[in-house]
Amino acid sequence: MYHNAICLISLGFFSLCVYTKQVKELSLKFTVKQPVRFCQSISCGQLHPNKMGVLFGLYILGIIFIAILLLLLASTTYHPLKNYIGKWKEMRPIPGMPGAYPIIGNALQFKANAGDFFNQIIEDTNENRHLPLAKVWVGPVPFLILYHAENIEVVLSNSRHLDKSYSYRFLHPWLGTGLLTSTGEKWRNRRKMLTPTFHFSILSDFLEVMNEQTDILIKKMQKHIDGEPFNCFSYITLCALDIICETAMGKKIYAQSNSDSEYVQSVYKMSDIISKRQRSPWLWPDWIYKKLKEGKEHSRRLRILHSFTASVIKERSKFMSSEPDQELRKRQAFLDMLLKTTYEDGKNLSHEDIQEEVDTFMFEGHDTTAASMNWALHLIGSHPEVLKAVQAELQEVFGSSDRHVGVEDLKRLRYLECVIKESLRIFPSVPLFARSICETCQINGFKVPKGVNAVIIPYALHRDPRYFPEPEEFRPERFLPENSKGRPPYAYIPFSAGPRNCIGQRFAMMEEKVVLATILRHFDVEACQSREELRPLGELILRPEKGIWIKLQRRTK
Repeated sequence: MYHNAICLISLGFFSLCVYTKQVKELSLKFTVKQPVRFCQSISCGQLHPNKMGVLFGLYILGIIFIAILLLLLASTTYHPLKNYIGKWKEMRPIPGMPGAYPIIGNALQFKANAGDFFNQIIEDTNENRHLPLAKVWVGPVPFLILYHAENIEVVLSNSRHLDKSYSYRFLHPWLGTGLLTSTGEKWRNRRKMLTPTFHFSILSDFLEVMNEQTDILIKKMQKHIDGEPFNCFSYITLCALDIICETAMGKKIYAQSNSDSEYVQSVYKMSDIISKRQRSPWLWPDWIYKKLKEGKEHSRRLRILHSFTASVIKERSKFMSSEPDQELRKRQAFLDMLLKTTYEDGKNLSHEDIQEEVDTFMFEGHDTTAASMNWALHLIGSHPEVLKAVQAELQEVFGSSDRHVGVEDLKRLRYLECVIKESLRIFPSVPLFARSICETCQINGFKVPKGVNAVIIPYALHRDPRYFPEPEEFRPERFLPENSKGRPPYAYIPFSAGPRNCIGQRFAMMEEKVVLATILRHFDVEACQSREELRPLGELILRPEKGIWIKLQRRTK
């Protein structure tokens, strides 16, 4: 509603300017052509009837146009303004970021650069950790900032607050309304339908793909043994992309061998395009965005992504209908399971439904995991004692064997799991996410009205000294069973929590164990950056601004 009102106001002012200019030009035209006669006619009251009629008609039309415009503006903006004023009054008791102005809120205080903006958020949450609750106004839209476990639990544990916030609509052109972005009954039906496909017994079939793609990664990294520091971020990311493509679609894209392919580049680029749009309110209206360079690039990348997944779905569907069941069971992808999945009424998912979920798997399944593995490598490489402890566990599980990681091995890699969890605590792949408050509720003694956006910040939550003493210290032992006792369930949420938690968290943990275990079985890793040099960028995914730089040495067994 706010955006429609703003668009209408802009259109009205534009039309009014055009109208005024036309009237002025017409008047000048008459006066320039016949200056003396025209002036004399005016003084004598003898303006030519046709000219007088044209001018009079234009002015009357202008008055009618302005009256209609004002009426439209009043009817369009009345409810948003009333809603805004009501929320302003209701939320006044909640502590807020100082310097908020009417209508524009705190918007002028936000940093434009992605890195500066994220640092600003973290500094503000650190300074205001003592506050029971906090709010910020982005234009006329109120956001509740949550980074205390007890406050977050109220929102995430409540099945009434399942809807994602407004900012997620910018993912709709790519992901449609799949599991990540859907709401209400559609989300509930999809979640119920897809949960069985993420059972551990099914996920274990993907181990072969994970091991094969990690072997390619190891060969790529071997050229850096005993060499200069190198940025490992793209190596890990391309490996993760190969894994998710083959497990999600049953399609090899050879990203590690062909990183210049249009599809690979579009997957990379799309996240950046969406993140930039989310941070730039002037790019929110679709009718503006589509005409700009950014919008045209967005459309081009979208065509590449959608045409690729659509062709894979068509190809896979044809393959499944022609191959015997025994052949299909050899190596199933998520796509195969989706093609066989039905609604409760027995109807199959449409190709559009399937594409929404495949695109969602692609988006959520490579970026988040790749970022997590990169951060983990940095932290392990910065702490030699942790590296030794992980490698001791790997020696105990694998000995001097070069065999692939198996299902039973995953269960035995307990310390490595603690390392991954502690890495996700310090650098959560999704540093912040948002929910819509779908009904008025009480949070920490404050009334929060329906329609407010709640921004949950795991990056700040995971640094709460009540649950993680000396929170900036990297201590995997925090996640040993004896040290996790008594910790509130909503104090640590790298995969969100509650009924709408991440459906793919087992898949992610499995992949990270396979890739990190294999890397650390082959190499000793040394980090080449301090924590201060990393400069995290909190966009859709938490990334280091200048990559992750490491040195490798061949591990002697």
